[in-house]
Amino acid sequence: MKKILSGAVAAIALIATPAVAQTNQVHYNVAGLQLTNPTGFLGAIAQAGAELAIAGGVGTRYTAFADAPSDSETATPTVNVVFSLSGTVNRDCSFYAGNNASARNIDFGVIGVRTGNNENVNSAFEMVGPAVADIDTLTAGCNTNNVVEINKNDIRGLVNLNPGGYDTDEFQANIPYQVTASWTGVALNAQTTGTLQSVNVPTTGNAASKQQGAWRSNMDISIVAPAVTNKGLVAGSYTGTTTLTLRAL
Repeated sequence: MKKILSGAVAAIALIATPAVAQTNQVHYNVAGLQLTNPTGFLGAIAQAGAELAIAGGVGTRYTAFADAPSDSETATPTVNVVFSLSGTVNRDCSFYAGNNASARNIDFGVIGVRTGNNENVNSAFEMVGPAVADIDTLTAGCNTNNVVEINKNDIRGLVNLNPGGYDTDEFQANIPYQVTASWTGVALNAQTTGTLQSVNVPTTGNAASKQQGAWRSNMDISIVAPAVTNKGLVAGSYTGTTTLTLRAL
């Protein structure tokens, strides 16, 4: 059974009576297997195995040995020993982003444009409607003050890198998009109940960030490319990347 000191003060009761043998205790707990005061040939073998496991970083050992001469002065029936307990917790940020890289490849498929031969010339080849993507993870957060950052690789949004020639008054080779991340968290250095937090990068921007206190919750990332209706889109492949960063401060 795992033993843990509760609180910052541990009281050790020391006793001595002529009828009680002096303490000689050796206890092991190795991967849940307990060994108490091993004796005899088999006990020696078991103890040697436990010591090898501890040397290899597995298990733990408890020993207590006691010996004392006769009292030199009036005995103290109770002794309180104060232990100062301390430890550290490493700073960490986590984000579950699927089991492989394909989970992070967001494909809009065919981005529809108005291709009908009965379209008005002022509408031909314009986007039929917005392109949207929604990404949700149930596990995200940081265990210290942190910042959530969103960065696009190109302020123009999705870009056609090989558009060929086109009339720039009538066509464009990029599709602007906005990104919004939302989660439950608290303000920087705040110690309070979490509320809805968000970071937004508009279609006209390429980066945004928000500092905050420790948080853990699901996170939703919404990507919306509003329909381009003032110009037609040049045919081809449109690509872009967005990077979400959780960084401990």
